[in-house]
Amino acid sequence: MLLLLAIIYLAFISLGLPDSLLGSSWPIMSGDLNSNLEFAGVIAIVVSAGTVVSSLLSSRVTHHFGTGKVVAVSVLMTAIALYGFSYADNVWLLVLLAVPLGLGAGAVDAALNNFVALNYKAKHMNYLHSFWGVGATAGPLIMAMYLSQQQGWREGYTTISYIQFALVAVLLLALPLWKKAASEALRAGGEPQALISNSTALKIKGVKLQLLTFFCYCSLEAGTGLWAASYLITEKGVSASVAAFWTAMYFLGITLGRFFCGFIAERVAEDKLIRVGVITIFVGVVLLLAPISPLVSKLGLILIGLGCAPIYPNTIHLTPVRFGKQASQAIIGLSMACAYVGTTLMPPLIGVIAGSISFIALPIALSIFSGVMLFSTERLKQWPQTNLLQHAEVPAK
Repeated sequence: MLLLLAIIYLAFISLGLPDSLLGSSWPIMSGDLNSNLEFAGVIAIVVSAGTVVSSLLSSRVTHHFGTGKVVAVSVLMTAIALYGFSYADNVWLLVLLAVPLGLGAGAVDAALNNFVALNYKAKHMNYLHSFWGVGATAGPLIMAMYLSQQQGWREGYTTISYIQFALVAVLLLALPLWKKAASEALRAGGEPQALISNSTALKIKGVKLQLLTFFCYCSLEAGTGLWAASYLITEKGVSASVAAFWTAMYFLGITLGRFFCGFIAERVAEDKLIRVGVITIFVGVVLLLAPISPLVSKLGLILIGLGCAPIYPNTIHLTPVRFGKQASQAIIGLSMACAYVGTTLMPPLIGVIAGSISFIALPIALSIFSGVMLFSTERLKQWPQTNLLQHAEVPAK
């Protein structure tokens, strides 16, 4: 299982690699493709729509084909899409390629999160999401190596697609490991698990609170990442370079925070880590909003990043504990879908409000998201940590 875990870590790095590519490459790509800067939003929405669809289908697809095959095919889809990006000669081809890119990313995310939640300890879930941060950081760095060249973004996408293709080869070779893990889980757990539909999962008590948590969390994480620099520039008077640096520190806080949470996960209960995370976010938002030194706001941004670190991975890991192993894949798929909806819709809405009023809208929105998360996560702690399928009518297999 350790070898399989290493492969899962590699898969999560690959999941992070494409996530920041469009933003870092589009200023150059748009000129070469005779497009405008705003069109990146169209591509991003198509990618997000694909992730939502594949997340909602993840329970059924994984049940029929198994985690190993779903992950291998999904990474292959992202590799083909990224390779296609490198040869695109118009923006509408990018829109078309964004469909498999989104479908592949959502399927990998839901399938791997559920597999790790079922088969590994909490520390591995935290480390897993840290490795996503490694991929999300490495992608723009690889692209930056090529952007100084004429149409170098094409070479950047080609290189990252090659990395994805190499991972596909590893995943195909590792298919026997997934089968072995499934056989061991079957021997340990008895009868094969019945397929739980999304509609059935939604009827389980407490699930809607988890979906609300993920919607608010990803709205907060993405909104901060998108608008923190603009807030520091317009409201705190810092330079663009300084604002960019502290935004990077926010993402670094998430990544390092998850490594730290993995280190202490066996000593501190996961629900306590989540509570401390939400409270830390709230303190960071207060410092971000405080009408005093810009340094305080910068430190607040780091606190928000550190507070984000334990919420997503530990809530995922608690899913089979709170709602039962049988329902976990469907619930995690629904959670991923709500997360992507929040990531897609709320940051642009914050931008619209900020443009109409001021960027004070950012910390106000973040305080609302953190307050709702505190309510939903504390309520989730009150549910019995048992298989709650007794509260829903489960169809026969």
